[in-house]
Amino acid sequence: MPASHDLKGLMKFLDRDEWRGCFEEVLDEHFGPALDACEIEFEDLADVLGEVWAMTLWGCAFEDFLTQDFEGQPSNIVDDYVKRRGWKESAQSKAYMMALRTSTMSLYEISNVVPGQSLTARDLIRGGEPISVSEGTATKTLKQWDKIAARIVPVMGKNILAGGVLPFTPQATETLFEGLRGTFGKRNAKKLPALEDEELQAVASMFTLAWLFDTLGRMMTRPSLQNNDGDEIVFHDVRFPLASGAKEGDVVTRLNTIPALSQSDAKFWNWLEGAQQGKGKPKTTETTARFTTMDNGLLVLGNVEMKGRFLHLSANSAARAAEGTALIQQALGDLVRTPLTEIRTVDQMMAERPRNGVETSSSGIPPEVAEQSIHEFLDRHYLETLDQPVRLLGNKTPREAAKTPAGRRKVVDWLKYLENQSAKQPDPIHPITTYSFEWIWKELGVHGLRQ
Repeated sequence: MPASHDLKGLMKFLDRDEWRGCFEEVLDEHFGPALDACEIEFEDLADVLGEVWAMTLWGCAFEDFLTQDFEGQPSNIVDDYVKRRGWKESAQSKAYMMALRTSTMSLYEISNVVPGQSLTARDLIRGGEPISVSEGTATKTLKQWDKIAARIVPVMGKNILAGGVLPFTPQATETLFEGLRGTFGKRNAKKLPALEDEELQAVASMFTLAWLFDTLGRMMTRPSLQNNDGDEIVFHDVRFPLASGAKEGDVVTRLNTIPALSQSDAKFWNWLEGAQQGKGKPKTTETTARFTTMDNGLLVLGNVEMKGRFLHLSANSAARAAEGTALIQQALGDLVRTPLTEIRTVDQMMAERPRNGVETSSSGIPPEVAEQSIHEFLDRHYLETLDQPVRLLGNKTPREAAKTPAGRRKVVDWLKYLENQSAKQPDPIHPITTYSFEWIWKELGVHGLRQ
């Protein structure tokens, strides 16, 4: 938030007796149901979500509080603060406070993002024409067709985003819409009724709760990756230093005496599951198994490789690393010294992946050739998809759905979802990021609805 929009003085005003209890009520509206359901306290949110998101959520509740009128005089904290302390604030800060005083939280679809400068926002709840927003920080991370819950306020001739901005997934969006339909619509209504600003202001906590239930739910039910033994995947690199005087040829000879090792080249072995070892631990429905097999169907438990004066054992779980270590130490004996182990989680491995996409040293494929090949593959894939049922389209094919007005709206949402997911690739020059979906819009006759 720019310094000219500083609300520190207003925040300190919360400590006054007449406002402390009122703000606690608003905090409970925004967080209480979600915290109770997950059996955590507000203070735990920073540990669960991170400090930034905890403060963003607090900001959403605070901005809602600024709009509310309570019993007694004064009835609104902004009016009270400006009257008592407004002389301390700049004209722009006071204008920002007064804009927040009458602001409304809504759900917006983002387009035409100019990083560091501006974006276009379309109100998905109240409708109307898209509006241009001046924004420096959020535009550096927002992508085409992102959905955000936010307050857009006019300040001195410009529309700006307030501080409480929450990115909404399709699941969070549906949760919010279900809540709004249940509150303002008819029973079992499928469309949102027309809502006035006052009505949305009264249910601002729904946005925070929809985001919280979705985010906490995904975090707490996140499936753990398991290998075929049912063990959590944690990558282990066990390095055995060769003993002084140990010859590489002797190490290779002893490794080849281990029945479970299959030599692939002069310095590389696959560690294979024995014929009697194929029955692993049962996997639960909340886990995803990851395993590799050889052409003969045997499961690969790990790899062994000679690298200079070190013998490396790679395995994807602690149990396999321990078993492989014992196997090697038993066979090699005094040819190797005490091993050192490096451990990395799946998240750490993902973070270490090169950001330059196809420009890997091992591929040898020029980036432009790789991009063309991937784009051609995506062309074929999506051309086939146009004649296949799509769950987001009610299990109709895109061509079928595009024949009706209701279906075309779903097709537009589907295409925006595809573009949005493509734009969220971390590498801006990755072939998936640079792929254009424009031909699909035209093929389905909905290009005029792309706004």
